[in-house]
Amino acid sequence: FGAATVWFAVGEVVSYTGGDGLSVFLIFLACYLCVGGEVIIHAVKNILKGQVFDENFLMCVASIGAFAIGEYPEGAAVMLLYQIGEAFQEYAVERSERSITSLMNFRPEYANLVTDNGIVQTAPESVKIGDVISVKTGERIPLDGVVSDGTALLDTSAMTGESIPVEVRTGDEIMSGCVNTNGLLTITVAKTFGESAVSRILALVEDASEHKSRTENFITKFARYYTPAVCFGALALAIIPSLIVGDWAEWIHRALVFLVVSCPCALVISVPLSYFAGLGRAAKRGILVKGGNYLDALCKTDTVVFDKTGTLTMGKPVFISDGIAPETLKYAASLEWYSTHPVAKAVAASYTGEYFDVTDYTETAGNGATGIVNGKRVDVNKSGIFIDKEKKSDVVVTDKVKPDSANAIARLKALNVKRTVMLSGDKKSTAEAVGREVGLDIVRAELLPSGKVAALEDLMATKPTTGSVIYAGDGINDAPVLIRADVGLAMGGVGSDIAIEAADIVLMTDEPSKIADTIVIARETRSIVIQNIVFALGVKVIVLALSAFGLVAMWAAVFADVGVALLATLNAIRKR
Repeated sequence: FGAATVWFAVGEVVSYTGGDGLSVFLIFLACYLCVGGEVIIHAVKNILKGQVFDENFLMCVASIGAFAIGEYPEGAAVMLLYQIGEAFQEYAVERSERSITSLMNFRPEYANLVTDNGIVQTAPESVKIGDVISVKTGERIPLDGVVSDGTALLDTSAMTGESIPVEVRTGDEIMSGCVNTNGLLTITVAKTFGESAVSRILALVEDASEHKSRTENFITKFARYYTPAVCFGALALAIIPSLIVGDWAEWIHRALVFLVVSCPCALVISVPLSYFAGLGRAAKRGILVKGGNYLDALCKTDTVVFDKTGTLTMGKPVFISDGIAPETLKYAASLEWYSTHPVAKAVAASYTGEYFDVTDYTETAGNGATGIVNGKRVDVNKSGIFIDKEKKSDVVVTDKVKPDSANAIARLKALNVKRTVMLSGDKKSTAEAVGREVGLDIVRAELLPSGKVAALEDLMATKPTTGSVIYAGDGINDAPVLIRADVGLAMGGVGSDIAIEAADIVLMTDEPSKIADTIVIARETRSIVIQNIVFALGVKVIVLALSAFGLVAMWAAVFADVGVALLATLNAIRKR
């Protein structure tokens, strides 16, 4: 731009000081070639490919036409202003892309594989399930696994959007992509690199741009027909009035101005960019949307349907120890510490002190465990906790509701979602208790996977409006329902691989309230798209009319076209 700007300034000086026509022409031609050479090359290449009617073609015709009728400054200004606008637009696009491509930076470069000969640094792709890796302070976890030794605080922000570090210790499942902020971790690998969380997310990000919204597809088709139409319109404006009233130069000039104004850059660039920016805003909050079409569907959400276990509840049994004597709890927890059963783990986790020694331990599948604890015979089974055959308390286990669930339902209702529903395979009494606690409108329980699909189809057939039905789940049994819903949302942190693959949106933090965040982002994105379409078409209609009557100069038409495109682009990427 520097050289072109200098040539343009020199041309203006020479023109105003009475320079001869050839000198003025050559100076402005030098300016034009400096700034417009690339556009001309692109136009020629596209014409050879059969892609004639694009913005490069329009700018070339308008600027060369201006030179042909002796308007050298306007011909150079057309290309100079156009390229300035393109530079601003490229900057805006890059700024938007960074919000998504920043996710690609958490791809781990190596893994510290623990071998008999010491630690060997190797590619994550070469590590197998069951191998042991070491992660030092400041390193990124390369593969999913289970902590076999060590305690650390993990920075999970790249994966979940959360800024608060998460503590992990021996026995905890761990997700690739997170950063170890302190301590040393030894991890037993549970998944290959291709199946790990970081690979799944990278694949989702790469695929997202391939799923275009209906609006994006419409704009693409619109531009395909719109551009040739305005070219022939400009040709008619140049020829028909000239044949009637004469003054060919004036009408050709008006036609060239008309051609510049009609360029659909603002729509073609800003609409897809608006969706891309929406996907980026969602990704920053730990919400991975697989395409702009799902944002469109979320805008008109009518019903949100939830699975219970792992979605609205923690998905892990919690032992109710209230009212149990501390000594009884210590005996029971000491015995259950030896079991891997989920209920036994819940009992053991309810006690935080030192355990008694246990001997003669025996576990019967489906009927609890027994053993000698601190010299006393202790039995823990479905009937309760027994010490020396005397019953001390019942064993009451529940699936605790997530702290975020009630807030999630309240926020959805505030967003004017008509119905909130839960479909569960649990007992009716348990499901209804959870429904009352979080404030759901409808609860359907004791459903098999096929029953969930049937229940969802019934909800879709009886929805109050023509809006979308959204389903949120996390388990393997949720995959058919996730596919059947208008939009399926999977809980990515605890969700099964099958559920994540079947879903259209993945919530990396497992927080139900992120569903409301997603709907808000979708509606904001849709609002920006509508603003840009109305603004771009409105300005074009006005300036096209003015250009037909000769009330707009060519440089002003270029500014109107480029300015509209730039303003629409900036509106698409502005922070919300």
